[in-house]
Formats: sequence, structure tokens, C-alpha cells
Amino acid sequence: MSLRKIDQTLLLNLSEKALNTPRLRINLNFHSQNQDVFQRMLNALEPDSYVQPHKHENPDKDEVFVILKGKLAVVSFNDKGEVEDYIILDSSQGRYACEVPARTWHMIAALVPGTVVFEFKHGPYDPATDKVFAPWAPPENHPEAKYYLEKIVKELKHF
Repeated sequence: MSLRKIDQTLLLNLSEKALNTPRLRINLNFHSQNQDVFQRMLNALEPDSYVQPHKHENPDKDEVFVILKGKLAVVSFNDKGEVEDYIILDSSQGRYACEVPARTWHMIAALVPGTVVFEFKHGPYDPATDKVFAPWAPPENHPEAKYYLEKIVKELKHF
């Protein structure tokens, strides 16, 4: 089996593909199947890609984000939907990674074009149970999603 390499060409190609998707994001899985106990993937996101706040529970899953390119906000919330904590992952500023504990409401947001992170999470992956979506945030395709994302990003500057 040959090495799976992550280089500038791969990141640029992945970002280009993300730009051409309706969600403005795309994953490249390194795990071979959803049942793998160690899920790892590249996640390319653009600034207008909305990831609805969610948490991983039942089963509990920690999640790790490592910045490879660009800037990514990782935001945690309390049960009322108020921003509790955040970090801007930016390798040029020496902020490389973040671990989100299981059962923590969180979301991610790309802050610059061409953002790519390496994401690690416990498996297996079952789309029906992987995420519990926050009831206080709009769903992904809701007309208010764009405004909610903008509000959260602005709030981070004043946190």
C-alpha cells in the first residue's frame, strides 16, 4: 500500500471542488468505510459554507480539527445557543488545532477562501445518528442560515 500524501496540489484541487458544490465544502475521506473506528478526512470549506451547530453524542465522539490552509473558526456554544468559547485556527498565527469534546455544541466556519482542515473523529459514522443539531440554530438550507453564520462570525470579533 502506498502513502497517502497531503500536498499543496491536493489542497488546491480540493478547494476548487468545494467552490463548485452547492454547500461550498467537500470532504476527502482517508478512512476506507463508515464503520471504521477512526474517521479521518480533509475538509475544504469556503467562507459562505454554513455548518449548523451540532454535537456528537450517543455515542459520544470527540472531534479534532488541524488547520492545513486558510483560517477556520471553531465555535462552542452553551445549551441556550450563546457563544461559550472559540478559536481561530491559523497556522501563520501559531494556532494549529482544536479538540471539541463529545456532547459540546459547536460549529466551524471558514474565514478565508481555500480553507482546508484535517479532521479526526471516532467512528463509526452513521448519518442518522452522527450529529444532534442545535434546535436554536437554523437548518443548513434555511433562508436564515446565511444571516446566522454572518452574525456568529461578527460576534467572534467582539467576544
